[in-house]
Amino acid sequence: MEEKTLARLGAIVFVALAITATVIEVTRRQEAPIARGVEPTMVPATDPLRDDLTRCQLLGEAGARDAVCLRVWAENRRRFLTPGASPEAGFPNPVRPAAPGASEAR
Repeated sequence: MEEKTLARLGAIVFVALAITATVIEVTRRQEAPIARGVEPTMVPATDPLRDDLTRCQLLGEAGARDAVCLRVWAENRRRFLTPGASPEAGFPNPVRPAAPGASEAR
């Protein structure tokens, strides 16, 4: 066989395989997606840490000198960096100052 004939035969076989694969893919039935059960995570309705973090954020630079904010940030780092730590574990409710500006008077 000549090279041109062999190349044409190869091209015809390739096109035939491509058309066959396309027809098979188009006529294949769509399988129903597998439904996976999702378990809801137990999250407390109000997280005292989140409230304290918000309060410390509102304090601005004064939060860096506030003892409660320092404890809250340390606990937040612990929760974030500890593998397998749960959000609700191990944080007692801190004693909060009466007003956001109360810790600035030091």
